[in-house]
Amino acid sequence: MAIPELGTLVDVNLREAWNHEAHSFTPWLAAHLNTLADKLGIPLELKGQEVAVDTFAADILAQNPLDESLVLIENQLEGSDHSHLGQIMTYLAGLKAHTVVWVASDFRDAHLSALNWLNENTTDSFAFFAVKVKACLL
Repeated sequence: MAIPELGTLVDVNLREAWNHEAHSFTPWLAAHLNTLADKLGIPLELKGQEVAVDTFAADILAQNPLDESLVLIENQLEGSDHSHLGQIMTYLAGLKAHTVVWVASDFRDAHLSALNWLNENTTDSFAFFAVKVKACLL
């Protein structure tokens, strides 16, 4: 029996894998929603990318087919920041979403605390997730 050749995975900066958030990472994430859905335990169906909210644009809008609720997915190639936290709240209200998935390379403790506070102080129909994304080369 032949032993398969193994390699070493090397973490890379997300911008080495996707050079532009809106033009490369968002479309890639939208095409791989099933992987995100499996990790979250929530089925996701793509509704749109760069969805208009007033003069702004939410990265990805999906729907949970089990209850038809809207899922906002906001992604960034860097660590979490206050700007994206504000964007999430604006898009959540403007799109009338019930689930927020914030995807970033890393999360500051203050931003995780804000998401935890939202989960603890909103009704059960709302859910807020922080998803850390990594890219590796072989």
